[in-house]
Amino acid sequence: MDGLTFTAELLNGLFAGPDAAILGFWHGLAEKAGAVLTPLMKAVSLLGEKGIAILLLALALMCFRKTRKMGVCVFGAVCCGALLTNLLIKDAVARPRPFEMTEQFRQWWEFVGAPAEDGYSFPSGHTTAAAAGAMALGLASRRKGMWACLLFPVAMAASRNYLMVHYPSDVAAGMLIGVVAALIAYAITNLIFRFLRAHKRWGWCRFALQADVRKLLGRRAGTQRKA
Repeated sequence: MDGLTFTAELLNGLFAGPDAAILGFWHGLAEKAGAVLTPLMKAVSLLGEKGIAILLLALALMCFRKTRKMGVCVFGAVCCGALLTNLLIKDAVARPRPFEMTEQFRQWWEFVGAPAEDGYSFPSGHTTAAAAGAMALGLASRRKGMWACLLFPVAMAASRNYLMVHYPSDVAAGMLIGVVAALIAYAITNLIFRFLRAHKRWGWCRFALQADVRKLLGRRAGTQRKA
């Protein structure tokens, strides 16, 4: 393909061997177990579409006092990851997707159903969102078991390679950016909650810390019973 940016050419050159080998591995699995794996990988990939599912999880967590900090951290991490990936890096690098580069990759992409994708390939936005959300959950939660959620970005990265819509180097970069975004969001979230606690005498700060959708619903139900 003509007109590649310097960075896209550099990435294609540096990672040509590993990218092709790993994509070849996933194509081999598709040939052997595609009837089971392909629907599963498409379902996993759908969970990362535009980061919507993760953002909805963040909003749900923000509705409850005990999980509000996690929700804010996850929301901030996904937004930060989207800013870095989709608004800054993708257009600057302008790396075409694998199926746009070689006939072999196109055939492999068609083999798994030619899932529709637009935009540039580097880095993977799906993997960035998944890594940012999972890392933020792990950082903001005090439960050790929460780190198991890091399996989600691994599964997301695998699905994007399996579907031939990203190079392995794309998802690796997405992972890294997601972790950085989560660390930034975690630091900002701590500052926000430190401010809220220091000024909880203010009504809106107290509300931000203590409001809980269960209490609000309980009060409404009690009012309706009295009426």
